[in-house]
Amino acid sequence: MSELSTVSSELTETDAPVERRLQAVLLDMDGTLIESEHLWGEAEAELVAELGGEWTEVDHEANVGNAAEPVGRYIIELTGADHLTPRQVADMLYDRFRTKLEGGADLRPGAKELVTMLADAGVPAVLVTSTERTLIETAIGGIGLESFVDSVAGDEVDANKPHPDPYLRAARRLGVDPRRCVAVEDSVVGVTSAADAGCVTVAIPNHVEIAPREGVVFRDSLVGVDLAWLESLVSEA
Repeated sequence: MSELSTVSSELTETDAPVERRLQAVLLDMDGTLIESEHLWGEAEAELVAELGGEWTEVDHEANVGNAAEPVGRYIIELTGADHLTPRQVADMLYDRFRTKLEGGADLRPGAKELVTMLADAGVPAVLVTSTERTLIETAIGGIGLESFVDSVAGDEVDANKPHPDPYLRAARRLGVDPRRCVAVEDSVVGVTSAADAGCVTVAIPNHVEIAPREGVVFRDSLVGVDLAWLESLVSEA
């Protein structure tokens, strides 16, 4: 072999790209990327009042992170509105929430910076939300749905959060191992979904307390989250 061939071979081996352990970051929307839980709370309280009941902070906290139909069942039990189906109540709730979203939803601190950083680094970011497809684009407008390589909506899965299906589906569609994905959540329902799917899970509690759980890392906010830290979570998993 010539000297040139030897050098070329050495360069090829040395410069071969190292496979990144972090394969994707899977992000919840409501309460994690956007400050929308108070809008849901207002919509729930107004609807319950219309149905003759009273919606308390305890009721709201019990439903943070849940999909609309389970909330609909809860509202029917609370108000005795048995003439309605959970789907009908969910649609009524979505109508109120959609109206409130017209004024825009504030982004959570560090949310836009995180999504931008992931895009610049070439790390796929996927939106994984319990919210139904018709509302996602409006809700995430402050960041832009185009900033994500994919999104999984609550009405596109066989079983919504807290079932692991949303996160398993996100990983499957990307063709990645959920154990090499970092999921970011703000609620008990969401953390359960992500952790049970096998994702390395970051919990940033917002409105509700989340009990410690093995494999779940806690932070106060998204501010300061960088690629090195995310990579370290997967390398330690």
